Formats: sequence, structure tokens, C-alpha cells
Amino acid sequence: MEWDWAFVREILPTLLDGVRLTILATILGSLVAAVVGLGFALARRSRNRIFAKGIGFFAEFIRGTPLLVQLYFLFYILPDLGLTLPPLVAGVIGLGLHYGTYTAEVYRSGIENVPRGQWEAAKACNLTVVQTWRHVILPQAIPPMIPALANYFIAMFKETPLLSAITVLELMNQARSVANYNYRYLEPMTLVGVFFLVISLISVIGLRALERRFGRLR
Repeated sequence: MEWDWAFVREILPTLLDGVRLTILATILGSLVAAVVGLGFALARRSRNRIFAKGIGFFAEFIRGTPLLVQLYFLFYILPDLGLTLPPLVAGVIGLGLHYGTYTAEVYRSGIENVPRGQWEAAKACNLTVVQTWRHVILPQAIPPMIPALANYFIAMFKETPLLSAITVLELMNQARSVANYNYRYLEPMTLVGVFFLVISLISVIGLRALERRFGRLR
């Protein structure tokens, strides 16, 4: 089979639509993961040991099961329970929840690295718990975490082809549809690899910049 540039020009707009949806899913999933991860990390520090252990067990359960199974549950099982989610929403929730359990460990590590004296100083200044977290702990804990969090977001981007299993028309699903319709797989699948490679390389360059910017704060 020879490479057909005319076919590439024909399918490129469709694949670019898939790229845009892939990037959108990654960005939204990353935001969900960042929020969920912080919530898990704070919840596991709760003085209520039953609550903290329950959150810990739930996080371990999510980490211990495949993302694909979780996506199937959100999209195919929840409707039987009375909750139907659009494909993209289910995908974003699945990605965010799954990677949120990993980012929670990054948050936990960053919080524990804040010197004990900072907690004591906040208490001496009569700051409330919310004020302590908002103005003292998190501003010191989060910047050194940024490179590690960015690593997980790059990994999430590479996992987006799994969203094709729940009918999200991301890049891989678009390429597969084009290939199956035209019975040509060389061009669409090669372009998928090229798109993922280029975006990943750009992301890695950004990650290196973050490491140079924030790594010295560790």
C-alpha cells in the first residue's frame, strides 16, 4: 500500500476535529483531577479516622481498577441506575476521577513537606483552619508539585484513546472511523501517531520549563 497525499488532505479536517476534542477532554479532565486530587488529599487528613480511611479505600479502589472499566461503568452502567451522562462528560469524569487519585498522592507529599513551623506560626497568628490552608500551607505546597502534576496530565493525554470505547469522537475514534469507511489504515493511523507525538513533545518541553521554574522550590 502506497502513501496517498490526496487521501491525507481529504481526511485531515476530520482528524483535526478529533485532535481538538482530545485536547479539550485532556484539559477538562486535568482540571477535574486537580480539584478531586486536592479534595482526596485534604479528606485523608481529616481527624475523623473512619471518614479518612473510607476516602483512602475509595482512592485505592479507583487506582486498582482499569480506567477502561471505570469509563464503561460511567457510560453504560449508570443509565441502568437512572443517571445518563453524555459521552464527553462521562469521559472527563472518568479521566478526572482516575487521575485524581494519583494527584492526591502528589498533593499529600507536597503538604507533608511544608515545615511544621509554618503550621505553628499560623496557629500563633490565630488564623482559622481555612485561612491557614489558603494563605500559608497551599501557597507553599503547590508550586513544587507542579512538575509532577504536569507529568500525570501528559499521561492522561495519552490515555484519551480509551474514550473511543464510550463513543467520544476523539482523535483515535475519528481515525478508526475514517479507516474503516475507506478501508485504508496507513494514513489515518500514521497521522494519529504523528499528532500524539507532536503534542507530547510540545508538552514535554513545557514540562521541562516548569521543572526549571518550580523545581528549585523543592
